Amino acid sequence: MAEKTAGRIMIVEDEIIVAMDLEATLEDFGFESVGIAADMPGTYRLAATNPDVALVDVNLRDGPTGPEIGERLAREFGVTVVFMTANPCMLKNGVPGAIGVLSKPYDARNIKETVDYALSMKHKRVPATIPPPALAMFAPASHRF
Repeated sequence: MAEKTAGRIMIVEDEIIVAMDLEATLEDFGFESVGIAADMPGTYRLAATNPDVALVDVNLRDGPTGPEIGERLAREFGVTVVFMTANPCMLKNGVPGAIGVLSKPYDARNIKETVDYALSMKHKRVPATIPPPALAMFAPASHRF
């Protein structure tokens, strides 16, 4: 098991096998998973645990609610949001508060690099890390409200 890394990660994904695999990968790298949510109500309950980063799919149990969820997590809960989806075109030019999108399928290295980068953005670490190649960044203006 890897040494614990500062980072509480929330997974918003309705495909339970995908979500559990992602959770195991995060834990293997030493991140703390605060849990898995599959829809809006579950997401907002889980947001009360104060995650640092949310990995959010676009299409969830209650439809294509991921963009709305991501924006609200960033705005109301201060969570750094990264989308993970097979449908990145649905995000067009970005979602307010989100930093970017990682396209499915992804591998463990992509996950680690993306979460490390999201945590550096969350904690405004200096020097800033370089975005990982697999992460399609949204315009900087969309990162904030």
